[in-house]
Amino acid sequence: MTDGLTIADKTFSSRLFIGSSGYPNQQVMLDAITASTAEVVTVAIRRINIHGGGENVIELLADKYHLLPNTAGCYTARDAVLTAQLAREAIGTDWIKLEVIGDEETLFPDVEHLLDAAEQLVKDGFIVLPYCNDDPITCRKLADIGCAAVMPLGAPIGSGMGLRNPYNIEIIRDQVSIPVIVDAGIGTASDAAIALELGCDGILLNTAIAKAHDPVKMATAMGKGVQAGRLAFEAGRIPRKLYAEASSPEAGIVRA
Repeated sequence: MTDGLTIADKTFSSRLFIGSSGYPNQQVMLDAITASTAEVVTVAIRRINIHGGGENVIELLADKYHLLPNTAGCYTARDAVLTAQLAREAIGTDWIKLEVIGDEETLFPDVEHLLDAAEQLVKDGFIVLPYCNDDPITCRKLADIGCAAVMPLGAPIGSGMGLRNPYNIEIIRDQVSIPVIVDAGIGTASDAAIALELGCDGILLNTAIAKAHDPVKMATAMGKGVQAGRLAFEAGRIPRKLYAEASSPEAGIVRA
């Protein structure tokens, strides 16, 4: 059993955060989330009907999981702040996954608006987890503002490309004292394991599970990948060496 992940005033057993959109149907979503062992589920406030009829995602998940509303679909600091305030009113939580996107093609963060929104929300008492570029400078600024964690991308959202720049992720982990959660780009369980082996505190993903041929099996694999990666990090890998080194001792070997 690995140690827990503490963010702000909460400690979670699972280091996997999971999304709730894009599944074939709600039952597959529920089964996949259960299989993943995730405790935190993110929901897009701008893409759900909070006040409409019928059972919505929030009603399905609120009693069992820690909901992390996000500001997906926001392109300005103003829109992101307003969406976070709406989430606080609708769900009754100060937690927010802050997303401020620069353009529709890359879905990369707009750093200027992201920093502005983060500062406003922290001052307003929110527990802010910002989706950001894999840039150590931006992550340091977000940490200095008072964000509860930073969530650098591993690759573009939904690309499944894995960690394209593990060196920057390692620098970020080394330079900030708050949790580092890789958000976006994870494609399969080995990507998740690598992120945790680098020392990241967790991962957040959605598409890799929701769009898999079998979302429930992939959710199970991702949960195990995160656990394996964290265990490997805690255990400490052996140094890389250019030449071979015998694993069996040579003392006492019978020689011709």
